[in-house]
This record gives sequence, C-alpha cells and structure tokens, in this order.
Amino acid sequence: MTKRLAEEPLEDTAAVGSPAPKKVRIEIEREPVATNGNSSPRNGDSYHTFLRDEAKGNDILAAADEEEEALKEAELSPDLGLDEEQSALTAPTRQNAPAEGYTDLYLDTIKRPLLDFDFEKLCSVTLSNINVYACLVCGKYYQGRGTKSHAYFHALEVEHHVFINVQTLKVYVLPEGYEVKSKSLDDIKFVVDPRYSKEEVGMLDKEPRTSWDLGGKTYIPGFVGMNNIKDNDYFNVIIHALAHVPPLRNFLMLEGLSGKPELVQRFSILVRKIWNSRAFKSHVSPHELLQEISLRSNKRFTLTQQSDPVDFLSWFLNNLHLTLGGSKTRPGSSIVQKVFQGKLKVESQQITAKADAGDRLRFEEAAEVKVEISRFLMLTLDLPSAPLFQDELDRNIIPQVPLTTVLSKYDGIKSQELLGQRKRYRLLHPLPPYLIFHIKRFSKNKFVHERNPTIVTFPVRSLDMSPYVQPDPASHPPGEPLWYDLVANVTHEAMKAKDDAVEGEAPKKVWRVQLRDKSREEWFQVQDLFVEEVRKEILFLGESYVQVWERRREGKRKA
Repeated sequence: MTKRLAEEPLEDTAAVGSPAPKKVRIEIEREPVATNGNSSPRNGDSYHTFLRDEAKGNDILAAADEEEEALKEAELSPDLGLDEEQSALTAPTRQNAPAEGYTDLYLDTIKRPLLDFDFEKLCSVTLSNINVYACLVCGKYYQGRGTKSHAYFHALEVEHHVFINVQTLKVYVLPEGYEVKSKSLDDIKFVVDPRYSKEEVGMLDKEPRTSWDLGGKTYIPGFVGMNNIKDNDYFNVIIHALAHVPPLRNFLMLEGLSGKPELVQRFSILVRKIWNSRAFKSHVSPHELLQEISLRSNKRFTLTQQSDPVDFLSWFLNNLHLTLGGSKTRPGSSIVQKVFQGKLKVESQQITAKADAGDRLRFEEAAEVKVEISRFLMLTLDLPSAPLFQDELDRNIIPQVPLTTVLSKYDGIKSQELLGQRKRYRLLHPLPPYLIFHIKRFSKNKFVHERNPTIVTFPVRSLDMSPYVQPDPASHPPGEPLWYDLVANVTHEAMKAKDDAVEGEAPKKVWRVQLRDKSREEWFQVQDLFVEEVRKEILFLGESYVQVWERRREGKRKA
C-alpha cells in the first residue's frame, strides 16, 4: 500500500484496507457477515464498500448465507484430507485379550521391591475401599479400571500399565483393559493374600525353615519384625504372642473367613503374612488391622498413643470371640474360648465390723460362705509389695519372687480381703489348653501411677499346675502333675523418654516379646523391627507382664 499524498482527498482512500497476514485474511474471509435489524453491516467491510455493492445490485446477505452453508458442509464432511492435522491423543481401543505373541507385554516393568500390600486398601485419590487396584510399578492404590477411573488415568499419565485387583487377585493391563494370566505373577498374588495347605501348616512347628527376602536378607517365618508406626508396640507384642498359639494360628490360616467381619479377616491376613516364607520383605506392617481396631474400639486403641497390652488383649479376645459367632452365655462357642477359657471357683465371706463394750472395733466373719463358679480367659497374679527402704549400701534391691509363689493365690487356702469380703480362689478341671498369666505390675490411685519392678523367676518348661486345681478323678488322676510349657513372654522396660528428662517425669514404656521356636527349640526376642536370638536361661531377667503357657499333651516326653 502506497502512502496517501497530501493533496488527495481522504474520502478517495477510505475504502482501501491495510495489508494483513495470510492467516488473518483467511479468518476474515470465512467470517460470516452479521447484520442488525436495518440490514447494515456491523463488522468486516466499511460502510462505503457496502454502499458500492448495493448500488451495483449485489445481494450481500445472500452471499453470506451461501458461504456459511458451505462452511458447515465442509465441517460435516468426513473426508477433508486433513489427517495430519487431527489430534494424536485418541483413546486406545479396549481389548478382551492381549494380541497374539504379546501375552507378557509390560510385565517387565513390574517393580517388586516397591510393592507393599500391608497398608489399608484405600484409593490414594478418593480414599474409597471399593474396587481397589494396586499399581505393580509404583505400588499406589487406585479405584476402578474403567475409562473414567483413576487407575486408567494413572496408566495414561505416567505409563504404568500393570494393575492387580486386591480382592479378586486378577491382573489387568491398562489402558487396553485385558486380563493377564501368567504364572510369573503367582508370587505377587501369594504376597497379597497368602494361602496354605493343611500339610504346610502342620509342618510349621516341626520343620525348621529359613527364607530370604528380595534384598537377600535372611529371616525365619513366624519370627519377623513388625513395624512400629508410632506408638503401637503394645499391639505388636500381643499379636506376635497370639500368632504362636498353634490352634488359633491354624484356624486363622486354614479356615475360609471371607464372610466374617473385617476384624477377623484382617487378623487372619496378618497372621498368614507373619508366617509367609515367600515374602518380599523380612518384616510386616500391622497398619490394616490397626485401622479396623481403632474404628471398632472408638479410638481406644490407636497407633499414635500407647496403651496397656493387657487392656488390649482383653478387648481383642472378647471382640474376636463375638465376631467369630461366639455366644455371651454358652461356653466354648468359638475357637477363642476353646483355647483359653477355664473355670474358677470363688469362695467369699462377708466381714463385718462391730464395737464391743470397751468401744473397741472387732471384725467378725459371717458364718455363710458363698461359692461362685466363674469363667476366665486370663489369670491375674499379684506381686508382693516392693521394698520402700534402701539396704546398708544405700542401694535399692530389686526383689525376686518365684512364679509358684504368686500362683499360690489360686490354691484355695490363701485368702484375700477386698471390699469387706474375704475371698479364696481355686481352679477347676478341665484346665484350658493354653493359660494366659497377667503379672500385675502397675497400679494407680488419685495421685500417682506406681510400677512394681519385682522380677518373677519361672521355669521355661514343666510348670506343674496340679497344686492349684481342685482334684477331680473324673477329669484327671489325683496326684498326677499337669505340665505346662512357656510359649510367649511379654516383658516391660522403663526407659527415659529423653536424655535431658527432669526428675519425676514419667518414663517411656518399651514392650518386647520372647517367642519359642518349637522346630529349633530356640528362643527369639522381637522388639518392633528388631529380631534377635536370646538364651532361655535369662528370659526371667526382664519384667514379665504377660505369659502364654501351653498344656503338654498326655504321653509327651517331659523335658
């Protein structure tokens, strides 16, 4: 375009437009001419161009309508010759089966060291537990596998293609959507949900086994570390102790519990993982079971706050009994009661206080003795009071007492006075296959919490319970011993919470469990992730708090 000379009138050049880029000219040519009510143009050509075309008899509106119709037809036409300009992000075709010769496609991308199936099966986006899939490349959980699911988007976004359904254990390739049926994935399916045959379970206590994880670390199935997420060591020791009670362990490993409540199912899975000889890691995490326990106990037992192991054991056994279909009134209605429940006779006498003529207080026992038969899952043993004074060397002596001494509470002779009553206790036949002892160390009043550091000495094998059971010739020959062997021993240790802790500050409680390996006749001590062998001669040196004893079968050789 040439510049307008000064002597030329402005009206002669008003209709001349400025040159525009090619792209802009194309857009202007394709833009339809819009009109208002009086047929005047709103955008595009100038008013002088409109007058000139109208004087020549050209119908501008009709030409615009024709151009618009042509553009619409061009958009609807399937063959535009613009294949190279179409979007490359088209949705992949869903397949029912892999293409021939590609059955193992993407399986080499699976990263087994990153897989951890111990945590609660919740979608990492929606936190839903319905239809959850685990990515076998990064280990994250996602919901669904449809074209609008989070697992599908994850496969497109980061190119992780192999997923496993944590409920059905079926493996799929996304975004194609077909199922993979390969024997190379059986180890992953076994880690997600271990299953055992009756023969394998029967050999757990007979055949010593040593396994290796993916990192080459050796471990013994059944004696593995358990992750202490924050303050759940009280939970870990109780689960380990129960996992080494053979009748309860075998029931949880062999029975089909798919129709039972979540508490039983998650406990069963955790026990099976503890005894897994093909694990990817040499430790397990109780996160999934802890979340269910926190929910059912109304956050009484959580992973963030330490609780008492005996309180948790009592709550857990009773709830486990009820979730397995046990009755509150009918004894022996679940595996829990069949293994741990026994009978106890309680004799009580009322004690009254009277003043005599000399205004002296006299205590008299009632002539009537009430007898009551009660059932128990756990026996509480009272420790003698700890000494208050120091010895001649200005040192506090930690007292020791034999286990048989504290068991004399149940001999039917020794009495205890409690709330105006004198009571005597005696065990009744038949004794349960497994006895749980609670050695009461902690007491509290309105002012302080006290701990009794008395050490209880005990034999590891051959504890005779016959002196504490009322004779019954129909159940057991009189004078014959009732041998019990130790299975698990939970110990307590008080440690300073901080190195700079002030005097009087409550110490931190540390819980450990000592377990017997029947196949090797060795003992192992487990504290969170640490597992070490311990000599049976020094087991009693710790402050025993909970003990599980197994009744020796008739005819079994005495050790």
